[in-house]
Amino acid sequence: MSMKTKVARDTAADLDAADPLRAFRREFVCPEPDTIYLDGNSLGRLPTATAGFLGQVVRDGWGAGLVRSWETWINWSRQLGDRLAAHTLGAQPGEVVISDSTSVNLYKLATAALDARPGRRTIVADLGDFPTNRYIMQGLAEQRRLRLVTLRSDPDHGLDLDVLRRALSGDVALVVLSLVSYRSGALLDMAAVNSAAERAGALVLWDLSHAAGVIPVRLGAAQGDLAVGSTYKYLNGGPGSPAFLYVRKDLQRQLRQPIWGWFGQRDQFGMGEVYDPVGDIDRFLVGTPPLLSLAAIQPALDVMERVPISRLREKSVQLGALAVRLAEEWLAPHGFRLASPRDPARRGSHIALAHPEASRISRGLRSENKVICDFRPPDRLRIGFAPLYTRFVDVWDGLDRLRALVESRGYEQLPVDMSRVT
Repeated sequence: MSMKTKVARDTAADLDAADPLRAFRREFVCPEPDTIYLDGNSLGRLPTATAGFLGQVVRDGWGAGLVRSWETWINWSRQLGDRLAAHTLGAQPGEVVISDSTSVNLYKLATAALDARPGRRTIVADLGDFPTNRYIMQGLAEQRRLRLVTLRSDPDHGLDLDVLRRALSGDVALVVLSLVSYRSGALLDMAAVNSAAERAGALVLWDLSHAAGVIPVRLGAAQGDLAVGSTYKYLNGGPGSPAFLYVRKDLQRQLRQPIWGWFGQRDQFGMGEVYDPVGDIDRFLVGTPPLLSLAAIQPALDVMERVPISRLREKSVQLGALAVRLAEEWLAPHGFRLASPRDPARRGSHIALAHPEASRISRGLRSENKVICDFRPPDRLRIGFAPLYTRFVDVWDGLDRLRALVESRGYEQLPVDMSRVT
């Protein structure tokens, strides 16, 4: 290390030695021992079992079974959804399916929710939310001539619940929010939001993309209405793996999603002339799923289900606390500022560090220091902790390399222009 510190590397190594989850790192492909991966909040690592399982699906299912394999495959969206509901989302069987992308699922559920609140003309969203969420709401508002109210949230600490409550008039049909902010990691109180919206007669649609797999989500206990989320971040389903959607059981028959496809049709292979959706969660399916991408979620869940979410959350908080402590000791003197809630109870499983040169520093870390995290505008370096495979020494070494980079000012040699992927 380049300077004395109150937190020695041996301390991080001792935490790893005492970590009850340490063996799970072997369940993931880590091909470059010297590369430190702190971006599992963007794309999770590859489980070691995934390639073999997909090979079996290709060889035995597609190759040998051919179309006969659909007897098994056709229920995977529902079966995997039930597993995700039970272990990760705190939902009941028959309330979650895996299909389409997060964006498409968001559109489907938002449209269904708006139709279920006729006469109400307002959508409420967070101006600082993930762009797709805002864009889809902008599109729906424009198409339907609705009023979109975008609330200004604190870029570091997230949305103030009092600001939300003041916006919940009797004209609000739908509230769309992320449980964990993609930029800062700020964590909202799901139960409090749901309660406030229910009193106003509005439905809430949650994006759980940065929460699923690291936050003990309790959709049932919190009286959640609707939710969507990614499976390729902390759930490790692979790049572009299909997303999940949740609809509370008592709402399912009340809602009709806008994309009428044959996987949501009653008596699917009856090939009826008129669309007649099934009465359960399958009515939110559309068409034939991308089977190989869907299949990759199964071995990922096989690993995830072996650890209670509460245990993952506990380690996530510890990893974040170490990162915050090191950042304040090592990086604050170099112009960095914590751009996430300090209280771990108000934070998901990543932190953001603000710095005017965060973009070039992020690129320099990847190219010169073998530390992979990412950049989010305007000036945030985002550092994620995936507790199944992130070690405490990864955090220590990663921030030590970051400190060395800013001390040497090596990032100044990089062009200011960013690449398309940050």
